[in-house]
Amino acid sequence: MAVQNSLVAKKKATGFTAYLTADAVKEQINKVVGSKNGTRFISSIVSAVNNNKELQTCSNASILSAALLGESLNLSPSPQLGQYYLVPFNNKDGKVAQFQLGYKGYIQLAIRSGQYKKINVLSIKEGELVRYDPLNEEIEVNLIEDEEEREKVPTIGYYAMFEYTNGFKKAMYWSKAKMEAHALKYSAGYAADKRKGNQYTFWSKDFDGMAYKTMLRQLISKWGIMSIDLVTAIDSDMAVINSDGSKSYVETEEDMNNYTENSSDKVVDSEATEKKEDTEEKGDTKQQEEAKEEGDDDISKALFE
Repeated sequence: MAVQNSLVAKKKATGFTAYLTADAVKEQINKVVGSKNGTRFISSIVSAVNNNKELQTCSNASILSAALLGESLNLSPSPQLGQYYLVPFNNKDGKVAQFQLGYKGYIQLAIRSGQYKKINVLSIKEGELVRYDPLNEEIEVNLIEDEEEREKVPTIGYYAMFEYTNGFKKAMYWSKAKMEAHALKYSAGYAADKRKGNQYTFWSKDFDGMAYKTMLRQLISKWGIMSIDLVTAIDSDMAVINSDGSKSYVETEEDMNNYTENSSDKVVDSEATEKKEDTEEKGDTKQQEEAKEEGDDDISKALFE
């Protein structure tokens, strides 16, 4: 059975390469990435698919659409870079690839806007936190200097901050308990993992990475300046990009349970409810960007709800 699955995956990977070299598909790719970058793009996506057996079972069109979105944002699909991921899951039409933004993708897009002098996110280890003043957003910590020893110490919370080039600063701290509650509320897949004792979702496999992403999302979407690319990335996060450019999300726990119980890869996650709550805030950030383009430099007044 394992040999048969391997042969099917190999055939699918070969089929995906052939799909990308079809004239109609190459024309679609060239429109987004340009003919000069087409070969590089195809090589990077073929590599990503070849290294993920579950991705090889997804529809070719969904893989390409998600990858083209990542390319349009100038982000890499390399798992080692962690900028964005192609995540397979089952829907009613079969297995498809979902675009998922990584926390390093958030940082990349924010830096490229040219508005951020400093942006950082890190875990706080047991014994490091002296105090955190949420009113003045001031934190005092004694970080463990030995990195190897620090990695062994349990995490108790997460801290994120940014500073604009004009000096405006914003920071936030969440305890790990608060982050855990957030993950259970907004990720039906993670909640299912906890109930069943599984480790299938990204929250289960890389809690810190998802926590970093959540901190940056909370911080930037509420108080940060967001470029058009960053708005697009956040809006497309956790989505399947359809052939017509529309987006499909996993929205309910029932849907999520269907996906996780029927999908062999079991790595689905969902933040659809959180995305809905962010909609109005995204509208505000678009207005900030428009005001900036019109020459309004005093944007800090518009950063609060």
